[in-house]
Amino acid sequence: MIQPLIVQSDNTLLLEVDNPLYEEVRDAILPFAELEKSPEHIHTYRITPLSLWNAASSGLTTKEILERIAQYSRYDVPSIVVTTIKEQMQRYGLLTLIKHNENCILQSNDAHIIREIVTHKSIQKFIDSQLSDYELVIKPYSRGHIKQALIKIGFPVEDKAGYIDGDPCPFALRTVTQSGSPFVIRDYQQNAINSFYRHGSDEGGSGVVVLPCGAGKTIVGMGIMHIYQTKTLILVTNTVALRQWIDELLDKTTLPPDMIGEYSGDVKDIKSVTIATYNILTYRRKKEDEFKHFKLFTENNWGLIVYDEVHLLPAPVFRMTAEIQSKRRLGLTATLVREDGLETDVFSLIGPKKFDMPWKMLEECNWIAKAICSEIRIELPESIRYQYTVAGDRQKFRIASENEKKLYYIERLLNAHPKDRILIIGQYIDQLQIIKERFNYPIITGSTPVKEREELYKQFRDGTITRLIVSKVANFSIDLPDANVAIQVSGTFGSRQEEAQRLGRILRPKPGDNTAYFYSIITAHTVEEHFAHNRQLFLTEQGYTYIIMNESMFHEKFSA
Repeated sequence: MIQPLIVQSDNTLLLEVDNPLYEEVRDAILPFAELEKSPEHIHTYRITPLSLWNAASSGLTTKEILERIAQYSRYDVPSIVVTTIKEQMQRYGLLTLIKHNENCILQSNDAHIIREIVTHKSIQKFIDSQLSDYELVIKPYSRGHIKQALIKIGFPVEDKAGYIDGDPCPFALRTVTQSGSPFVIRDYQQNAINSFYRHGSDEGGSGVVVLPCGAGKTIVGMGIMHIYQTKTLILVTNTVALRQWIDELLDKTTLPPDMIGEYSGDVKDIKSVTIATYNILTYRRKKEDEFKHFKLFTENNWGLIVYDEVHLLPAPVFRMTAEIQSKRRLGLTATLVREDGLETDVFSLIGPKKFDMPWKMLEECNWIAKAICSEIRIELPESIRYQYTVAGDRQKFRIASENEKKLYYIERLLNAHPKDRILIIGQYIDQLQIIKERFNYPIITGSTPVKEREELYKQFRDGTITRLIVSKVANFSIDLPDANVAIQVSGTFGSRQEEAQRLGRILRPKPGDNTAYFYSIITAHTVEEHFAHNRQLFLTEQGYTYIIMNESMFHEKFSA
């Protein structure tokens, strides 16, 4: 059999999709390579320093990576690629942070490395003194800052300086939830918990767990909280997500209500387990003002901080996290992709990727729904072609996204799924309001009061309503277990993480036919089509394929 992988000297890997070994090879290289392009027949992956450092931190060895590449490569692996892999894998662990007599020590077995980094101006401001050719004393509160600076010059730091335990917070996990259902942590969730904990050693205690929406990231968070039994701060994207965390904690743990606090725009209640929103932490009246709620981090003896949807972490919270490296830190996310390119900050300040479960593997075990993804390409009406032609780039995208013909295709899809629970998701409020007026469905946007949002989500969950229009506020941390169809009418340019989050809204396992349908309606031969391809990259990496339909194919498939 012809091997499907071609390894190129620029550290790219070309993988043939039509080869029988495609899925096997994809799963073999995913832990150390990132998907860049995914046209029909050849997918392009790239080996990067960060992808290799994450692989090293998760326990993958240089030997294992080289064996996997050699096993599936059609041609000899270029020597420069072998050298790059060896060098970058060796870099993880060349510098280690340890604690000694209340001092934080940066050490290396190689004196030349210590000599090299002390010459960097970006590093010098964090160094207090030099103990020897192999050890540097770091200034107080510089543990995160020096890790952040070192990774930018190609030196990932293995942090073994340990953590404070925080105030105790004893509780147990229930075996039967308050709602009366059996509660058991699934095998892969336990594996994620164990990968983070690392038997309580200093190699554990910080890092990121990557699981798709619907796979139980909250359960993993509660399992880790249960191991440490310590005062915990949980940071979430919005108030609805905050209340869902509270509901889950009350339902599945023995924590009483008076030990769980909400810290939001509405309530400032600090308890042994406190859930806060990113918005309240980054609030300030004027740009030059201090972030007055940052005291929440430092004025309480937290033993664990949980960052929900860590791929969305705002820059000010990154900066604060650099100051609190003595606290254990757990990041939870469906995708580590950040459109701002700050993946290295997640690595250095939250911690390396500790666990990542391929979405398709969970689908095969029926832990998440089987998703059928379709892209429907429609034409731009003649009446607005000229307007599109003379518009600027951003306006072109909006004109294509708000294509009025999309209403017709929404209606056809609604008719094709008469008994399903359907989310209509979009970026532009004006467009969503037009859809609301056309179909008379309830709508949730950023301006919808929290109480009204919660009531609409509740009605959707209990089946009182089966159609819901949502803006980007529903991209994150929303529990709608019975939603099984999503119709995406517009998005945030080429955002891969948004595409993953939106698909995730319908991936929770379903009784009976465990299938979900994800439709994207885009305007063909426009910038929207270009951005749609980029949005799909992450999901393609996970093994999803998009059925592409033009107007005539759509009519044939959904003919009345």
